[in-house]
Amino acid sequence: MLTRIDHVGIACFDLDATADMYRRVHGFEVAHEEVNEEQGVREAMLRVNGTDDGHATYLQLLEPVREDSPVARFLARHGEGVHHIAFGTGDVVGAAAEIGAKGVRVLDEAPRPGSMGSSIAFLHPKDCGGVLTELVQAAGGSGGAHREAGTAE
Repeated sequence: MLTRIDHVGIACFDLDATADMYRRVHGFEVAHEEVNEEQGVREAMLRVNGTDDGHATYLQLLEPVREDSPVARFLARHGEGVHHIAFGTGDVVGAAAEIGAKGVRVLDEAPRPGSMGSSIAFLHPKDCGGVLTELVQAAGGSGGAHREAGTAE
């Protein structure tokens, strides 16, 4: 059902400065950048590693683009840092249903658009050990995670 860690979301006040720090300190480069108006964030995906199936694990930097976004509220309460963890799956609908049947609240009635053309659903942090958890199905179907830059649609 869940195939691997897809990404770790990190809330930040200044995406460019934070991406530069990860580049200078760890050598990570921005593989993809976009604005997600629905979620009210500007985001950058920094590729950490690749896998044999053509997928990769990322750090997702999240900078709010409006004050009422969930990430802006998170930053106001907690400051910069880890916002969520995301697990890859080949079937986000099935994974959400299976996890929901175990008593975990699924926050999205239906999957919504995510980074790089993916489909996503969030799980309630109170049912996941205090961790906001995201399920991610890569663009183009199965495989369980985001494709490397240039391979997503």
